[in-house]
Amino acid sequence: CCELHYRDMHHEAMGKGYTSLFFLDEVTALAAGHRPCFFCRRKEAKAFLGDRRVEEFDRALHGERLSERPEMAEASLPDGAMIDLEGEAFAVRGELLLRWSFAGYAQGRPRLAGMRGKLLTPPSILRILHQGYRPRWHPSALAGGDR
Repeated sequence: CCELHYRDMHHEAMGKGYTSLFFLDEVTALAAGHRPCFFCRRKEAKAFLGDRRVEEFDRALHGERLSERPEMAEASLPDGAMIDLEGEAFAVRGELLLRWSFAGYAQGRPRLAGMRGKLLTPPSILRILHQGYRPRWHPSALAGGDR
């Protein structure tokens, strides 16, 4: 099995009680229902959770990962939220919706009034994004997804 490295520490990707997960970026991880790691990103994890208790948040988040997500007007979504439009995933970034792919973001399109889609980001994470948490983006999103 592969070993992962962080600050000269090593751990197995398939550890006891956990499996290391890898995502394109934090926006993708949040949409999949995962929060920042308290081990390697402690400062961000504390900012993300605020005064919420980790165990309670993780339990609620697990339930949200398993539940059906509602349809929402994209105009009400904060930066970093993801939505399914006609079977494709898009991330909200400013006035654009960036089409997600395994290789990065592409084909930015404007957010239009009345546009609706299925919410991909779990509701509890959506609330944290609304409160001002700013996730890390893949470099392709920084160019407006115009690759």
